[in-house]
Amino acid sequence: MLPTPLIKDLFAVIEERKAVRQYDANATISKEELRAILTAATKAPSAWNLQPWHFLVIHGKETQRRLQPIAYGQQQIVDASAVVVVLGDLEANRNTDAVYDPLVREGAMTEEVKRQLAEQIETAYANKQYARDAAFQNAAFAAMQLMLAATAKGWATCPIGGFNPERLKEEFHIPNRYVPTLLITIGKAAAPAHHSIRLPIEAVSTWVEQ
Repeated sequence: MLPTPLIKDLFAVIEERKAVRQYDANATISKEELRAILTAATKAPSAWNLQPWHFLVIHGKETQRRLQPIAYGQQQIVDASAVVVVLGDLEANRNTDAVYDPLVREGAMTEEVKRQLAEQIETAYANKQYARDAAFQNAAFAAMQLMLAATAKGWATCPIGGFNPERLKEEFHIPNRYVPTLLITIGKAAAPAHHSIRLPIEAVSTWVEQ
């Protein structure tokens, strides 16, 4: 069991995270800070540990202005300190060697186990619907972890699903290997997040007990 203070800290971050839509346009975030947040995001779980995500970091007002019309003119796109485009990897099976070869070299995995896993992965990714579903599902894990990491470091965030994915791919030359899943603004809040409620646990859970 984790020490109680760590558990309290995590729950405090979860409670603190809100979708903030108004940012201090003069606040800046360093590349190093963004790298630390993205690194935390990459610790998210993923199927077969293939890590089927890629982060397009929009960092700088000129570039953010290029993104703004793609996000239907939302002001938060330019006022935020940065915007991260979370991409899902439709060809994450290509990561197999990079993920497993170090484990084989370290003796943590045998060649035979790697071969078996690789066969499972190739079979799954031959199904295009699976590849797309996996891209969105696993990228969502990383996106949530990114927002929690940013909150823990004192930054506000907002997930944005309202954007034109085809225009995004064209404007920023995103390869067909990747599918845009979400935009996340990061910055310093200029106004509190909108008040919201959560449905009670009774409304969103079903318990099956012996």
